Amino acid sequence: MKIFNRHDRVIPVDKDTLGSVLNTLSGPEDALWPRESWPPMVLDQGLRVGAAGGHSLVKYRVAEYVPGHRVVFQFDPQGLMDGVDGRHFFEVVPRRTDVIIRHDLEGNCNLGMWLRWNFLVRPLHDTLIEDAFDKVESRFRGTVVKRSHWGPWVRFLRWMVRRRRAEAAAREQGTSK
Repeated sequence: MKIFNRHDRVIPVDKDTLGSVLNTLSGPEDALWPRESWPPMVLDQGLRVGAAGGHSLVKYRVAEYVPGHRVVFQFDPQGLMDGVDGRHFFEVVPRRTDVIIRHDLEGNCNLGMWLRWNFLVRPLHDTLIEDAFDKVESRFRGTVVKRSHWGPWVRFLRWMVRRRRAEAAAREQGTSK
């Protein structure tokens, strides 16, 4: 089964300025990833082809990086996206009169993973990406932009993830004594 998910946002700056934001991804001054309210994106070698990492339970490698234009991440066969043969990427898309920041996620998977994606992963993913685009747009508009919405299902899923992490940490502490 196919998964395809796209998010676009027009940002009121030129392509080079928006591209410079893309180049900060996973770095100490990350101006794109909403790590203020989501698990940070961590890459073991920084933003370069071959770097491995991810965010929370989603694991991937940098498959392509064109500075200021595009970064492609190939999913690893482990973690939350295990079962998806695919990738996700950010890109800066110049148009005649504006510039778009885009995030695509695409892949193939079996029915079980497709259901997990649609009911558990996609709501969190969509909110995270919209929060990222809110962060970028706020930076350039000089005012807080909040277009994303954390609905009850997203809040519940985030609570479940926090609870599972706490339980895992407690088990780990119990076995390390």
